[in-house]
Amino acid sequence: MKKADVELGAVVNAKSEEELKKQFQGTVEKIYENSALLAITSFDDVDAAAVSDLNYKLVVNFKNMKPARAAKKAKALSTNNVTIEKMSPTMKADDKDKDKKEKKEKKASAKKSK
Repeated sequence: MKKADVELGAVVNAKSEEELKKQFQGTVEKIYENSALLAITSFDDVDAAAVSDLNYKLVVNFKNMKPARAAKKAKALSTNNVTIEKMSPTMKADDKDKDKKEKKEKKASAKKSK
């Protein structure tokens, strides 16, 4: 690829000359004069340890990049799915004290009635 063909946020297939054994897929985060910083998004299981050591980022020369297609037999980087659930309202401190007193009174009255 040429510098003119590379855009921020573009997904590309790339290979590393030294760090990784197999081709990987990444998103362009920063563009330099002859290379780009890629956030590695999909990679082969063989390279899992190396990718982790690289913190999922790698600078790659433009000549080692191609426009991305679907990754074959690659490990897709999982995303963190955060779910938000509505919680029930909590009791205020005063309400908790009242609730405790009521429970004690119920227990006491139950013992007296026996």
